[in-house]
Amino acid sequence: MSAKWEKQGTNDGTLTFDIDLNTIQKGMDQAFTKVKKNINVPGFRKGHVSRQVFNRMFGEGALYEDALNIVLPDAYDAAVKEAAIAPVDQPKFNVEKMDPNEPWVVSAKVTVKPEVTLGDYKGLTVPKQDRTVSDKDLEDKLHSLQEEQAELVLKEDGAIEKGDTAVIDYEGSIDGTPFDGGKADNYSLEIGSGSFIPGFEDQLIGHKSGEEVAVNVQFPKDYQAKDLAGKDAVFQVKIHEIKEKQLPALDDEFAKDVDEDVDTLDELKAKQKEKLQQEKDQKADDAIQESAVNQAVAHAEIKDLPEVMIDNEVHNQMDQYLGNLQRQGINPQMYYQLTGTSEEDLHKQFEQDASQRVKTDLVLEAIVKAEHIEASKEDINDEIKSLAAEYGMAEKDVRKTLTDDMLQHDIGIKKAIDLIVSSAKEA
Repeated sequence: MSAKWEKQGTNDGTLTFDIDLNTIQKGMDQAFTKVKKNINVPGFRKGHVSRQVFNRMFGEGALYEDALNIVLPDAYDAAVKEAAIAPVDQPKFNVEKMDPNEPWVVSAKVTVKPEVTLGDYKGLTVPKQDRTVSDKDLEDKLHSLQEEQAELVLKEDGAIEKGDTAVIDYEGSIDGTPFDGGKADNYSLEIGSGSFIPGFEDQLIGHKSGEEVAVNVQFPKDYQAKDLAGKDAVFQVKIHEIKEKQLPALDDEFAKDVDEDVDTLDELKAKQKEKLQQEKDQKADDAIQESAVNQAVAHAEIKDLPEVMIDNEVHNQMDQYLGNLQRQGINPQMYYQLTGTSEEDLHKQFEQDASQRVKTDLVLEAIVKAEHIEASKEDINDEIKSLAAEYGMAEKDVRKTLTDDMLQHDIGIKKAIDLIVSSAKEA
């Protein structure tokens, strides 16, 4: 094969390549086998016409298009490899030459990955991270565990306070007209949870059981129900009951209720402090990685990031996100209905950081190349085991879904990140 790459822009160009006669002949044979199944010729059973008769009746050129479609994918892949380019979009093909006894010549308009000029990515300085678990951190954690174990007890006397749960009937109206979804009976509302329209819960504070309250609110301008967004509303609220949280005492019995593997409160504190330390360390490690990698990307130079790469990234993220939801039994239509959003909204959400994610991938790939980073067989086996454990799949099933190129790419990226982070210094 002869492949020639002509750059015609920052990231665009034309790849011209030929397809040899032997490959063409194989393609022609496959094309004939495919089309003869549907040909009726007098004297032959359907699908059994000879090649000689076919050529005499229709001409060999009648097979050219099918033959080209058969051989083109592999020929294009080989040309891309020979030209050492990295396409990021579907090519636009044009047949330059298709003579019977000569190699066919095809050209392809191609957009490729942009060139990356690396800057500093080793020995970077990152903000020093606080890894200390304070007494207050532990107190807050124990309090949250108390909240989880709390019981709601009827408040016989006294008014609603923040943190209480009020059992209410309510009906909302706009300009005196009730609206759909604005009414409920015996609804348990935790005051301060922020689960209702801003201002609603605050206006119940100070009121007692048996009281009726007119709550005046304004729907947020970005409210999911467009017919209510930005409008003033009045809710007539009847307070039936008030319940307050009763926290359990911090003692050994509480500790055993929270964690069956401990016998005393001191053991629970020690175990929770260890967990907090792990979380703090992980948060610090993540912050260091983010800072170091972002600096490496900022120091690199990338000219004219192709829009198609950004668009592909957005769609990949959307597919991954919706795929995760699908595995939880939530299809896209259900998700959009539950969240009051649309496919366009989700696209905009992932579009915000898409450019930075693409740049980061390009810089990390450039570091892999510059540092001659490779994935060993052991690395690949470890990655397969890790993915199998993460997704609850058999290792052989993971292996079927991922090619060596995909695994080597992902492992290389991880090693590049490790290289950047391991040489970074906190200050």
